[in-house]
Amino acid sequence: MNIRGWAMASLLLCAVLLLAITQSGPAASADEKYVPQLGDIMNAAQTRHIKLWYAGKGANWELASFELARLKTNLVDAALLYSGIPVTNVTTLAAPLQSVSDAIEARDNRRFAKAYGDLTGGCNACHQTMERSFIVIRTPTEQSFGFGDQVFAPQGKK
Repeated sequence: MNIRGWAMASLLLCAVLLLAITQSGPAASADEKYVPQLGDIMNAAQTRHIKLWYAGKGANWELASFELARLKTNLVDAALLYSGIPVTNVTTLAAPLQSVSDAIEARDNRRFAKAYGDLTGGCNACHQTMERSFIVIRTPTEQSFGFGDQVFAPQGKK
């Protein structure tokens, strides 16, 4: 990443931290349990999705396994904390997640790429059933910055 990229990333990080601090509100009492917003869980999942791709692409299988486990945790948290997510959305991701895990265990780049694509398709199918079809995830690209696995152009429009 060039200096301009690092500067933009640093600026973005500072802005996000400042926003988080100003929106954090009063501290919760000891009896209140913190429940992250669904968007926060999904943003964490998106970050894991990106890191999983780059770890697998770089054949860093230990890191890929770590990121996959964290991604699974994000998805489970979303399902447990938000009852509006249909059970089928969660269960249909089980097979692609297992395929990614199997590819990582086999240290097989081709299987990993296919399984990752299937997982990404499962994410997009879930977004569609949740009436969030405007959120489109993809395999990250080298040219992208930040959220390289998301398509930001409106779909169906040229």
